[in-house]
Amino acid sequence: MEWILIILLIVLFIYRLMPAKGIKTITAKELKSMLNDPNKIFVDVRTPSEFKGQSIRQFINMPLRSDFSKLPKDKEIVVICQTGIRSNQACKKLKRLGFRNITNVRGGIGTWEG
Repeated sequence: MEWILIILLIVLFIYRLMPAKGIKTITAKELKSMLNDPNKIFVDVRTPSEFKGQSIRQFINMPLRSDFSKLPKDKEIVVICQTGIRSNQACKKLKRLGFRNITNVRGGIGTWEG
């Protein structure tokens, strides 16, 4: 019985890491070429202290528990965090809110070489 619980927990953990259907994924290297695109909103979902420590100029700080419904739905939302896990969660939240054009930066700011 215990092994069933362990397997279930592993499956749930892996599910949380998987991108939701309809969410694009890019690398930090690919992000560099789109930073000045006025049709994109760049959102960093890390904590304010993480954001203050290191951030990319074009990104606004909206921690994971923020009200994402205030973002414009007519622009692409590009989401980043430290490793890509929280940004993946934020992308899923945006999708549930009805956003259609969402991109997650895989690997997060930890892979940024800017």
